[in-house]
Amino acid sequence: MNRSGHADLPLHNGRVPKWLAQRMSKLGGAIVEALVIEYGKAEVIRRLSDPAWFQSLGCVLGMDWHSSGITTSVMGALKSSINPISKELGIYVCGGRGRHSRNTPDELMQIAQVTGLNGNELVRSSRLAAKVDNTAIQDGFQIYLHSFVLTDEGDWAVIQQGMNDQSGYARRYHWHSKELKSYTEEPHKFVYGRNMGSILNLTDRDATPTKSAILDMTQESPERTLREIRQIRLPRHHDVRQKDVDIKRLGTVLAMAQELPTRDFESLLLLQGLGPRTLQSLTLVSEVIYGTPSRFSDPARFSFAHGGKDGHPFPVPTKVYDESISVLRKAVDHAKIDRSDKLKAVASLSKAAQHLEKDFQPSGNLDDVIQKERNDSWKYGGRTVMGWSRKPKTQQLELF
Repeated sequence: MNRSGHADLPLHNGRVPKWLAQRMSKLGGAIVEALVIEYGKAEVIRRLSDPAWFQSLGCVLGMDWHSSGITTSVMGALKSSINPISKELGIYVCGGRGRHSRNTPDELMQIAQVTGLNGNELVRSSRLAAKVDNTAIQDGFQIYLHSFVLTDEGDWAVIQQGMNDQSGYARRYHWHSKELKSYTEEPHKFVYGRNMGSILNLTDRDATPTKSAILDMTQESPERTLREIRQIRLPRHHDVRQKDVDIKRLGTVLAMAQELPTRDFESLLLLQGLGPRTLQSLTLVSEVIYGTPSRFSDPARFSFAHGGKDGHPFPVPTKVYDESISVLRKAVDHAKIDRSDKLKAVASLSKAAQHLEKDFQPSGNLDDVIQKERNDSWKYGGRTVMGWSRKPKTQQLELF
């Protein structure tokens, strides 16, 4: 079993407003469909098991870049967009938060009846994954969200989240069914972050002798060992700061969108009529679909596609968001019919950005970029949970 890792996230209160949740569902669904067309169903599962990619997806969908709410909101968006077309897509999303997590076994058995998969094995995998992260590894986080995503070919990923009331953090765990070996011995591939002290790890390979002794007494497999862990631990600060972003990568996207005339892209991209701001968002969406794993080391960068509901790094540009959805939706729909070049056009944005990045030297300051986005927010239908953006009295000069 490869457990692809976990991430620590500050707890945030509040709900995703309906105007954003609907857009997240549409864009998230289109991204998943594009991945299936380009790489297949198994690749969707693999990516969902990558905590850095998952965080980047949440950012490009407009969630606050490091909040615990990303997990619930992204999985809710994917469930609402994928499940209505599951038979066509071959991907199913089960579970969720609270009472929805308890429905996972029943949902898996229903899917098994449709697909012919072994429902009992799926339910067992779901329960064991939750048991390992909640009990076998006692790190102070109690599971309250459990999502199980699977294909009709049997590949699956588990995304679940635990809460630590004392630290004020939630922790997200990712599992991947590929190369399943053992639930009780080294089930994880890696865990990122800084040392939080000693924990009770019942899955460590070095604990085999102790494990055998406990088996003699309890007929169960856990044992006690102390081990330093590594994890993705995101900072408490809510705003996006320069240290959180690879400024060269972001600067490349901004320069490509702002400085190059749109008409230069038309023959290459087949995305006629798009303005620079939409190209900026679509380039980051393109990276989520086509980027390699190394491209997701700074998830905060992807919040510069569609901002965040609380205004960090800037209000959600609803007009740009809707245009991003429209372009990707049309590209996916055409690709389903005739392998249209429109989806290749979206892919070329990511390739163009990586090509320009090689020699690009950023000259601007991230705070100035954020301020410019906020000043321009009213033009693009900027919106947060607190309301619509208003035209400022002064305007910032363009940077990068």
